[in-house]
Amino acid sequence: MAKALGVTVEAIKNFSYEAAINYFDSFNEAVNNSHFENNNHCTFNPLDKLVEVYEENKKLYGRLLEAEKEKNVYLEKLLKLK
Repeated sequence: MAKALGVTVEAIKNFSYEAAINYFDSFNEAVNNSHFENNNHCTFNPLDKLVEVYEENKKLYGRLLEAEKEKNVYLEKLLKLK
C-alpha cells in the first residue's frame, strides 16, 4: 500500500487524521497568504482522498480478518482429526 500511495511504511504506521488536517490547513493558509495568483486549483479534495484510502484500508483489513478466521477454523478441524 505504501508503494501505491507513494509514501513510506512508517508514514502509514504514524498516520493521524489530526496531523493530516493540520497539514492541509497550514498548506491552504500558505497558499492563500502567498503572492501567487489563485488560478491553479486542486483537481481533488485531499481530505476526500484520505477518506478514500481509509475506506480501502478498512476493506483490506476486513478481508484479512476473514482470512484469519477461516485459517483458524481449518486449523481447529485439523486438530480434531488428530
